[in-house]
Amino acid sequence: MAGRKINVIISQAPGKNPVKRHLEEEIATRLILSGIAEVSVVPHLYDLTSDHTGMMWLKSLKGDLVVLGWLYPRAIRWVLDRNGVKGKAGESRLNKINDEETDDEKQSSIENQENSAPQGIGALDVPNRLIFAIDLRDNTDPMTYVDEIERLSKVMTIQLVQLSGIGFNSSMPSQNGTQKANGAAQSNGAPHINGSAHVNGTSPDEKLTAAPIVIPGDSVRRRWYPVIDYSRCTNCMECIDFCLFGVYGVDLLDRILVEQEDNCKKGCPACSRVCPANAIVFPEHKTPGIAGAEGGPVEDFKIDLSKLFGAPSALEMAVLERDVELVADGRDAVGATVGIPKRQTGTSTKPRDDLDDLMDDLDSLDV
Repeated sequence: MAGRKINVIISQAPGKNPVKRHLEEEIATRLILSGIAEVSVVPHLYDLTSDHTGMMWLKSLKGDLVVLGWLYPRAIRWVLDRNGVKGKAGESRLNKINDEETDDEKQSSIENQENSAPQGIGALDVPNRLIFAIDLRDNTDPMTYVDEIERLSKVMTIQLVQLSGIGFNSSMPSQNGTQKANGAAQSNGAPHINGSAHVNGTSPDEKLTAAPIVIPGDSVRRRWYPVIDYSRCTNCMECIDFCLFGVYGVDLLDRILVEQEDNCKKGCPACSRVCPANAIVFPEHKTPGIAGAEGGPVEDFKIDLSKLFGAPSALEMAVLERDVELVADGRDAVGATVGIPKRQTGTSTKPRDDLDDLMDDLDSLDV
């Protein structure tokens, strides 16, 4: 059974890297020739403002979405969410799953990740649709992405048929084993790229002239700002206490939000370092845990072994990064006197345990 057409968004890489552009173009072309998707190409998602034509176009799209970009999937999902393109997170086989695992192992891996993830306050007003975010840095073969999108299209069609209890004249098999798609007979229930089948009723030569919807990005500039992952955020407000540049605010429900994103200092991820839930993502940062990779440092308490070798802790590094930006703005450095995470206060009143004794012993080592 052929899958229904789904909306596929290709978020272009910043810059004009010819290898990346070639991969984007190959994926778009093969998807159009296959007839399984409506394809749109937009500038780099992270650089788009909420009122940019590309983001307005994404807001207008209904139904499930597959979004391919040059960011970690978690970063893609929450960049979209902050701009009003909302949906439930869809799982792709291209994300995090080892091909050598069995189906049972894959399901167990997904369940373990869900059970171990911190429980955040969650996003607001999430519609009943799926958004599949896929990182284009994972593979250089365009057919890897095309095959996965075709699989997702078929899975979603089957689910839709099961929920509705009805079929679709344009996509359900007829009694003689063939299908009709806009008047063109197709065998095996799916169009082919080899030219033997018609796509949307066109001839093989006409297929080559098809093109995706392309949103120009000439006016897009590079940006740097934090993105909140509300599936992890506990609304502890430590980020708003720590940041001294007016980036964060609260909404009418007293939930933390990135209010003035362009106040953020380019290259500075200090607030992400102090977030106890690893809920603050800087998609362009070179460190995977800060850029949105799954499995980042989400524990409430971590033994920082780097202290044994004299390296600064995450908190010390965050304080230093903030001071550098304050001085660059002509302000005074504040060190650790302002906005230190609340979880650091009052620790002496808690009952001591073996871990406290171990940390004291480590601190006393002269290394």
